Amino acid sequence: MLDLRPVGYVIGLLVAVLGATMLLPMLIDIAEGRGHWPVFLQSAILTILGGSMIALSCANGVKEGLTIQQTFLLTTSVWVALPLFGALPFILGATEARVVDAFFEAMSGLTTTGSTVLSGLDALPKGILLWRGILQWLGGIGIIVVAMVFLPELRVGGMQIFKSEAFDTMGKILPRAGQIASQISSIYLGLTMICALTYFTLGMNAFDATVHALTTISTGGFANYDASFSVFPGVMEYAATLFIILSALPFVRYVQLINGQARPLWRDSQVRVFLLLIAVLVLVMAGILTQGDAYTGEEALRKALFNVASIISGTGYASADYMSWGPVLISMFFFIGLIGGCAGSTACSIKIFRYQLLFASIKMQLRRIRSPNGVFVVRYDKRPVGEDVLSSVISFFMFFIVTLGLFAVALSLTGLDLITSLSGAATALSNVGPGLGPEIGPASNFAGLNDTAKWLLSLAMLLGRLELLAVYAILTVSFWRD
Repeated sequence: MLDLRPVGYVIGLLVAVLGATMLLPMLIDIAEGRGHWPVFLQSAILTILGGSMIALSCANGVKEGLTIQQTFLLTTSVWVALPLFGALPFILGATEARVVDAFFEAMSGLTTTGSTVLSGLDALPKGILLWRGILQWLGGIGIIVVAMVFLPELRVGGMQIFKSEAFDTMGKILPRAGQIASQISSIYLGLTMICALTYFTLGMNAFDATVHALTTISTGGFANYDASFSVFPGVMEYAATLFIILSALPFVRYVQLINGQARPLWRDSQVRVFLLLIAVLVLVMAGILTQGDAYTGEEALRKALFNVASIISGTGYASADYMSWGPVLISMFFFIGLIGGCAGSTACSIKIFRYQLLFASIKMQLRRIRSPNGVFVVRYDKRPVGEDVLSSVISFFMFFIVTLGLFAVALSLTGLDLITSLSGAATALSNVGPGLGPEIGPASNFAGLNDTAKWLLSLAMLLGRLELLAVYAILTVSFWRD
């Protein structure tokens, strides 16, 4: 029988830590003087006690390592338990959100999706705004650990190709794992502080600079204003774009960089493809904007650069209502959101390396058709790629497309129109944030959706953030067999 105690122990500890972080927005609310601080005190007490009780009740089952089953269950359960407790401040606070809305907001935060059901952000207490930023920041560092430690071990969607780039923790705790994790955390924190300082220097107030730094480095996209990032036009857009791109690059390369190895970053093929793709998309989009007289010169380039970087990385900030840019660019934004950043980053969606492996596999098959007796090997970064990796990548694409279709149909059955259903499913599954159309587009939010649609989208966010297969695995009968 599957022993759930090690899983429960880790979840309990993480929930308790989440509760402790609620004290930070409580202090902000005290400083603001609007009387909202008891909300976070109550939420912190409930969360810390709840997490501590779970951990203590499971402490007698703690082992040195986790089995494959326990690891699959842990990676999924954490992203369910934390939003449940993370929703408390939204329910008890000034938003007085219903459970479905509070859970949606918390899930969107921790998965760094960035879709929101909250309106009137400009007038909300600072504690709530900071809490949204903290949720995304925690989710950003959390997914890096998941992507670099758990997913390669679980052979999810081709992630095992990066196993040698990260560290082996299955079944035992290695000093190297702790060292690299510590360095990644330091880099993540350092980037956040530099980003906040940059925003502050360029004109944001200290609070806005802090919150937007949290949601920029996590590529989350929660903003303090209903108008998203359009309230900070000009040079601020360039600064945000820089940090968004930096956050969408593999953090393991930063670890190598600070240890004196700069070459792996510049030689990483997914980094080169990612940057080249952004450049091409920006030039094409800026050219179309200029021809359409929507913007001219530098402004067209800036708007294209910011919004392309934001959507392709899954950040989801918007500095303009690109729904007014015409059907060609609207269609481009839909497909850009399905690309994603680099593996081992805070970016979302399918990821660049999977497209590289897919195209390499297609190229190999075409060569085999032309030369049946030839021997062809798919390579990635000059290394041979095993058939198991290719099979995993192809399975991931299949599951992604099927899941996208199922969620789009399910959303349409709740009464949503085709554009809202399809773009809503895509943006949730890719963890991008804004959808398309007047209801969930960049100039609106998800508040007007029905409750069933919100629950479905919350599930899609979870599936997308954990790369689908990790969640699907625990739903199979064979998973629960000894």
